[in-house]
Amino acid sequence: MTDTLDVPAQDSQSQEMPVAPPRPGAGTPSDYRFPHFSTRILANGLRLIVANVPAYPVVTTLAVIEAGATRDPRDYEGLAQLTTRALAEGTRDMNALQLTSRLEMLGTTLDTGADWDSAIVQITALSSRIDDAVAVLSEVLRYPAFPESELERMRGERLADLAQLRAEPRGLSDVFFSRLLYKPESRFARLAGGDEQSIMRLTRERVQAYHAEFYRPDSTALMMVGDIDIEHAVKLASAHFGDWTGKAPPVTEPMDAQRFPESRVHLVHKPDAPQSEVRVGHVAIPRLHEDYFPVVVMNAILGGLFSSRLNLNLREVHAYTYGAHSAFDWRRAASPFEISTAVETAVTADALREIALEFTRIREAPVSDAELSLATSYLVGVFPIRFETTAEVAGGLANVEIFRLPTNYFDTYRDRVRAVTAQDVLRVAQTHLDPSRLQVVVVGDATAIRPTVDALSLGPVTVYDPAAEDGAAAPVSPSSAS
Repeated sequence: MTDTLDVPAQDSQSQEMPVAPPRPGAGTPSDYRFPHFSTRILANGLRLIVANVPAYPVVTTLAVIEAGATRDPRDYEGLAQLTTRALAEGTRDMNALQLTSRLEMLGTTLDTGADWDSAIVQITALSSRIDDAVAVLSEVLRYPAFPESELERMRGERLADLAQLRAEPRGLSDVFFSRLLYKPESRFARLAGGDEQSIMRLTRERVQAYHAEFYRPDSTALMMVGDIDIEHAVKLASAHFGDWTGKAPPVTEPMDAQRFPESRVHLVHKPDAPQSEVRVGHVAIPRLHEDYFPVVVMNAILGGLFSSRLNLNLREVHAYTYGAHSAFDWRRAASPFEISTAVETAVTADALREIALEFTRIREAPVSDAELSLATSYLVGVFPIRFETTAEVAGGLANVEIFRLPTNYFDTYRDRVRAVTAQDVLRVAQTHLDPSRLQVVVVGDATAIRPTVDALSLGPVTVYDPAAEDGAAAPVSPSSAS
């Protein structure tokens, strides 16, 4: 006889789960003020911006130079980035190894880079070593050696990066989106770091000439943030940069017109690709625009947050993707607006339909109070977290210089975000999101996706060969991929 375990009957009422208390609401954000900063201009035109933050025993010194990728001559794309990277490869008095050793003795590193609008060189050191750190920064900026062996190595690294970029669908989609978004004669239509042809033209003589032309005191702003006062900063800047001479050429912004005035679909054919990389967008507004704050809030609701409309639709509702995102790639010139995601080949057209739906929906009616509150609360709440270190504060000051923002930008940021209304969001969506100019770029199996994409009627469809030269964007014959 098998033993049985008698279990007493449970009252149905006792099986009900306890009701969880309501979640606490968001509290009032703590007061925050961006560190006070002062500006001085040396006799040679160099701008010095100093923020005394004595709570940290370090100082970040960051130089911003008007020598970004928009200054690259035609057919020599990548010159700005190569020049900036090569600054750290030795000076007239130190080779690369000696420079590295000196930085190690200071307990620091030297960071260099160039984006579209500027070049940046940065060093952070203990405040007790700031004199030596600024001396190193000055020598790197003013007297780089540009050794041929290091330039050759960096050209090779760039070529390897390009090979990987073109082999990987995500990178390829970014290449084609930029190429097809702006007119061919625009600098923005070509890679910021240069392509295979332009890189091989970047000789040592070209790099030296570029440095001599653009790295000048009147085109340089020096940020010093940390345990340093304005008097000490002025003394240091004068000692190490005061005798720097020369005039940089005036700043000219590049052409920023959109290539196609009407909506189009561009399929970059990758045979048998298991998924599609999708980019959707158009040329939008420059960073210094009166609608910047409502546009930032609008984008957060549309695709800038995890809880955004695009992500909830494509990821949570339809399970088309792990994530969908939208962003403005801010520049001084007209900046691109871009929606990006990756989906399985079979649902490419479905995902595009939902993207178009959300793009249209945010232009048709005001967003809800809950959406607006979530977006503004997030932007207001994370703002102080973005400036927790001296390097982050220096980066913020660099943005003021690069984008020519008002000096009270940080002090008014949170109030201006809070002031955005649902009607503001609707207005800027209707004004700055234009469905008639949307460019759709899909890297995937054009043979499999073209019939369903055609049926969406998003615009004329062209199929491209991913091996086409960067400046040519030669299309594949429609019959070869259909």
